[in-house]
Amino acid sequence: MDYSEVIYEVDEGIATVTLNRPDKLNAWTGTMDEEYRHALADAESRDEVRCIIVTGAGKGFCAGADMTLLAGITSGEKSGGDRPKAKVNPGNNNPRADFSKQYSYAPAMGTPIIGAINGAAVGLGFVQPLYYDMRFASDTAKFGTIFSQRGLVAEHGLSWMLPRIVGMGHAMDLILSGRIIKADEAESMGLVNKVYPADELMDRVREYAKMLSTTSSPRSHREMKREVWNAQFQDLGAAIEEADKDMVESFTCADFKEGVQSFIERRPPQFTGK
Repeated sequence: MDYSEVIYEVDEGIATVTLNRPDKLNAWTGTMDEEYRHALADAESRDEVRCIIVTGAGKGFCAGADMTLLAGITSGEKSGGDRPKAKVNPGNNNPRADFSKQYSYAPAMGTPIIGAINGAAVGLGFVQPLYYDMRFASDTAKFGTIFSQRGLVAEHGLSWMLPRIVGMGHAMDLILSGRIIKADEAESMGLVNKVYPADELMDRVREYAKMLSTTSSPRSHREMKREVWNAQFQDLGAAIEEADKDMVESFTCADFKEGVQSFIERRPPQFTGK
């Protein structure tokens, strides 16, 4: 695919997907959606990709849906959301129907996804990173659900995802008010894992992604993501039973054998994801 609103790069086992409409604070369009999905699907299909980073070009991460699209909806025009969406193939890692909705597919991917939130993340740009496995932010980042200030609702699974990340009280505050919060408040409520100076963000995130890519088993990442996300729908007993079954299966896998052998030989592991 020829990308125009996304920059997609793969280097040293890390795929970086950059939303690329900096003059519009990377506001979401149908074209961006198509290119973003294509980039994630390609990254997921590559054995050499061990981690995915999503960030934004310029001063923003994503300012939500492009307002020209929203204006079209108020005038009765069809939106880009009416178009069929390309599917991101999760490799059967997590076939739950919950993770095959319009924006909920990231948990179904076996590859860890990290959000590097470099600027404003509002509306859809706020919701999208909730489905990533981790979120790191620059000290200039800002966050807001904004939907209540547009006469909308808690869209795209926001009402399910946000309370699980920040707790009910913080979630209701952010959803009902639509207020904008800064990075330090986002960190204090657990919305982001860590805040870094703006000029250090990508280096720090890449450093973390490199650690994941070189020291941990891709198979472990794949299976653990499935376990953790599925556990949101399970009771404790079911989660334990599933993990016990998965543990027995892991004993026969190449990555388990390599993990043990590399420890015994005191050398870096050479995991294959098998």
